[in-house]
Amino acid sequence: MARIVVLGAGISGHTAAMILRRQLGPPHEVTVVSPRADYNWIPSNIWVGVGRMRPDQVEIPLRPVYDACGIRFVQAAATRLFPEGDGTDGPFVEARRTDDAGQGAIVRVPYDYLVNATGPKLRFDKTPGLGPDDGYSASVCTSSHAADAARRLQTSIDRMKRGERQRIVIGTGHGTCTCEGAAFEYTFNVEHELRRAGVRDRAEVVYLTNEAALGDFGVDGLVIRRGGYLTPSSTFAGSLFAERGVKPILGAHVSEVGERTIAYETLDGGEHTIDADMAMLLPPFTGVGLEAVGKDGRDLTATLFAPNGFMKVDADYTPRPYEAWTPSDWPRTYQNPTFRNLFAVGIAFAPPHAISRPRTAPSGTVIAPAPPRTGMPSATMARAVALSIADMAEGRAGSPTHAVSMAEMGAACVASAGSGLIGGSAVAMTMYPIIPDYDRYPGAGRDTRLTFGEVGVAGHWIKLLLHHMFVYKAAARPGWWLIPE
Repeated sequence: MARIVVLGAGISGHTAAMILRRQLGPPHEVTVVSPRADYNWIPSNIWVGVGRMRPDQVEIPLRPVYDACGIRFVQAAATRLFPEGDGTDGPFVEARRTDDAGQGAIVRVPYDYLVNATGPKLRFDKTPGLGPDDGYSASVCTSSHAADAARRLQTSIDRMKRGERQRIVIGTGHGTCTCEGAAFEYTFNVEHELRRAGVRDRAEVVYLTNEAALGDFGVDGLVIRRGGYLTPSSTFAGSLFAERGVKPILGAHVSEVGERTIAYETLDGGEHTIDADMAMLLPPFTGVGLEAVGKDGRDLTATLFAPNGFMKVDADYTPRPYEAWTPSDWPRTYQNPTFRNLFAVGIAFAPPHAISRPRTAPSGTVIAPAPPRTGMPSATMARAVALSIADMAEGRAGSPTHAVSMAEMGAACVASAGSGLIGGSAVAMTMYPIIPDYDRYPGAGRDTRLTFGEVGVAGHWIKLLLHHMFVYKAAARPGWWLIPE
């Protein structure tokens, strides 16, 4: 019998746990340790953030799902790993309970295999004044954050209806942020809602981003096929900004957020401020802060984790200039090289390097997107790891049997640009591969036959279909396993 523990119940953790339970018979135990009681379909937080969905429409209570599937659920936040045990017992993870009944109590969860799918820690503290709790800006990173953003947006709309002008600033709240796609989506959903409310003429919408060019999205941009022609994503995205009258500010690191003012530095060395009546700025991410302890009490944290707190896997972390990095540096099995029963998927694994070119301002401030690894890639790698662990737990293999690299997989992204079955729209894009390979695909870095994009109402229909399809899948409804990642 094998005991498999999954830390986190987001897209990657939930996917891994469900596939493990389906692959393994009852003698094996599958346990999920997560601080939240609910699963959040994060891509639809954008619609919560403009008031088009309620939080309960993007959340699923985890315990009923896991009870029905035979998965043990521990509502707790993992704090320390003991990959060697403590001298009297085998490997285990310590976690602090977050449920009402045992709030704060420390629990020990033993494992034979562990999947780290904890996702990121939202580092609002990296920028003074950033964030909805202790700062002045909104967020859409969680469903509750998104609901707060919707309230702030409605306040601005109400003021515009009374004749006031408003400036709404949306983007990234630090020079090293990732998930620019979420800021992009929220920008155009807000712009759409302003038009729907009849107040667009009283609003200035500003997109403030650490991207050096529009359409970078942390993947160094794309060359997409559209209407039979090849178009840089900077032009593709730029046309949408021009059409919707959104002002972009590029290559920006937000240094401080005030009640009505945002201070930022740009790649050219400029220091600026902009007034904002409402701001939605995403935070940078780090690992959640897991520590690792050896059986003799020595600190193993630096052995298991990179300095940013994400877990090391089978990637090549050798420091090299940007031009010397290659697609083969990226992991394939997501197995920790020191402890072979540890895996990390989704945002929780440490990327070997940036995808977009690293850039710094003259002051030395890093202003460059971190690599995105959410959504479809997270679920795809979670499936591969789950199938590998199932084979190892059943004794069919002694090492991972399934491999998938972001340098060899494609991804589809449907970015909402406004909800509505008739008046809504979305940007639908695909790319292959995610990590550009300029040796295989000179010039573009990607296969232009499989990398394309379109904007239109059909994209919104697809986005809405994906919402219902993946909420259905996450709830383990009949036939859920037939829905691909």
